[in-house]
Amino acid sequence: QVQLVESGGGLVQAGGSLRLSCVASGSIFSINAMGWYRQAPGKQRELVAIKTKGGNTNYADSVKGRFTISRDNAKNTVYLQMNSLKSEDTAVYYCNAYCNAYRFGAFDDYWGQGTQVTVSS
Repeated sequence: QVQLVESGGGLVQAGGSLRLSCVASGSIFSINAMGWYRQAPGKQRELVAIKTKGGNTNYADSVKGRFTISRDNAKNTVYLQMNSLKSEDTAVYYCNAYCNAYRFGAFDDYWGQGTQVTVSS
């Protein structure tokens, strides 16, 4: 089993910054991609940012230029630096890891429990 533990959420004023962290642990051989998704009340979960083991990144258009994703592969950790936060960034943020448990094993998606980010206007 793989466990993802997020931290860093909270309440911040519009224009402020937060940094989210997520550590993956458990039966992990290799993590291909790690990223962040979010889900606002009444909306579907959406991709925020994702980064592959090779360094390729992808951001939602709504966060480009404001959010930065980074990874520490040695620590199985992913970060999300969020700047210039807006009220529409308010959501539960979920960490995701696409990984396998042994060499040549099948990859699967794993999710954290989520951390609340609330931006007050």
